Amino acid sequence: MKRINKYFTLVALGILLMFSSCETLELDLTDDPNFLTPDQASVDFFLNSIQEDFVRQIEGDADFDGNDNWQSGGATTGDGLSLFGSELTRLQAMSNSSANQYNAVYQGSDSDDEWTNAYVGILADIRAMNLIAEPNGQTRHIGISQFIEAYVMTAMVDFYGDVPYSEAILGAENLNPKLDSGADIYDAALTLLDEAIVNFTNDASVEPATEVYYDNDYDKWVNAANTLKMRLYNQRRLVDPSAVTSINAILTSGDYITDSADDFQYNWPGTSQTSPDSRHPRYGWNYRDAGANDYMSNWFMGFMDTNNDPRLRYYIYRQTAAVPGAEIDANEETMQCSLQTPPQHYIDGGFNFCFLNNGYWGRNHGDVDGIPPDGLLRAIIGVYPTGGMFDDDRFEPAELGTGGGGAGITPILTAAWVDLMQAEMALVAGNTADAKTFMSAGLTKQIAKVQTFGAIDASADLSFEPSAADVTAFITAIEAQFDAASTIEGKWDVFGEQFLASVFGNGIEAYNFYRRTGYPTTLEPNLDPNPGSFIRSMFYPSNAVNTNSNISQKSDQAQPVFWDTNPSAPAAN
Repeated sequence: MKRINKYFTLVALGILLMFSSCETLELDLTDDPNFLTPDQASVDFFLNSIQEDFVRQIEGDADFDGNDNWQSGGATTGDGLSLFGSELTRLQAMSNSSANQYNAVYQGSDSDDEWTNAYVGILADIRAMNLIAEPNGQTRHIGISQFIEAYVMTAMVDFYGDVPYSEAILGAENLNPKLDSGADIYDAALTLLDEAIVNFTNDASVEPATEVYYDNDYDKWVNAANTLKMRLYNQRRLVDPSAVTSINAILTSGDYITDSADDFQYNWPGTSQTSPDSRHPRYGWNYRDAGANDYMSNWFMGFMDTNNDPRLRYYIYRQTAAVPGAEIDANEETMQCSLQTPPQHYIDGGFNFCFLNNGYWGRNHGDVDGIPPDGLLRAIIGVYPTGGMFDDDRFEPAELGTGGGGAGITPILTAAWVDLMQAEMALVAGNTADAKTFMSAGLTKQIAKVQTFGAIDASADLSFEPSAADVTAFITAIEAQFDAASTIEGKWDVFGEQFLASVFGNGIEAYNFYRRTGYPTTLEPNLDPNPGSFIRSMFYPSNAVNTNSNISQKSDQAQPVFWDTNPSAPAAN
């Protein structure tokens, strides 16, 4: 990895534009054909790079291919903030063969890519692009970059706490940018979004040649910006007494995402696996002739299976019908834990240990077993959101090119999540009737969206899709669980479980919700009964600590971000 401050200097001087790749290893490679010089600089080229780096900040790369926007490192598979959040909230398994202590599972080196991409791949390109776009009156380009900057920098706060911002990308003027408070960065982001809305509605000299989110429909961009503003207000509601009022003002205006057809998402083309890989990153990491790399979460699969969740066949694809220790004999070679005794805290809490029925082959939270020859046996992420395979009981290996070929999505802001935000606000206010209504509305929208993905897998037998009656029965059952909960805490657990299930595909939303609310308390615990405190903010990246004298590494990851004023970490450690 490169020294970030060297790049700050390069960008400030306008020496190069990162286009097809935002990485190089040496400063003397300014004539590399993959880079553009100032006389070749194009606002559209900048924006193309910014848009792709944005989604890769959330989703990561596909396969460690050097042709991807940024190279991977550390212990994680494919990187991306969404992966961190999904693992910590049990939407995917947190499985590391060397450790399950929280301070050891995620090291500073695991975040080098995300940090570099945020500042070098996105923020530096935005600053350089705007130098060209502003004199030309290319306000649409600027508005899109302002939206992306607001999302990316607040996400950096959500994961790392205080980070450089006001002094970042100043080059030789300041090689050691200070840390800005997370609260100040949130304020700046809200201002950026207000400015973006103006830029989406004023006169523009020319629209972007390639706009991958809304195809230059700026009414939709305004709605997305307002939806992001609501998300940020809700995120900081514990420290912002006016947050609810601000959200309600936007809701009253009607200028936000209300229809799933207008969801803000990235659509992965799924047409190429090289130069660069354009498939959904989780597809590229799991749909391989050599077998899958990720493990799915036993808690999540068991929870959905038990509740007859109609999204299960879209979310999870089973490569085999039987799991060692469940339908077939225990097997030390393919599932070592199937011969082990559950830890006492799993027995006491009634949690499934090691294996599930019905072919849902996954892992528990904090599994430290090595990697057995099970890549063509384990359950993997399905047709939603990765463009993989729909589970129609075929129980065949998910090999390269199968299913939808990786033509999935990265959901970023959706109409269903707006309903769930309103459900959360109602629960905070103690209005359980409205909370249930909004929860059901969000589930209805999200399930309908998920069901459209079955057709992406052309080889699927869609007779296995849930019927309208199945969906109605599921939502009715969840409403009954909510009503039956005799305490507000119990209702929060029911809602929290459904919130996590509904943001599957965006671990940023899951991780923020879990720390913001502390729910659900029903998540399975770490296999280690004493794993250390749950991660409330991640270690600063190693490269940032080593190259910036104003950044000192945290003693641990138990330090909350500014909006998390809860007295302790979530209970389900």
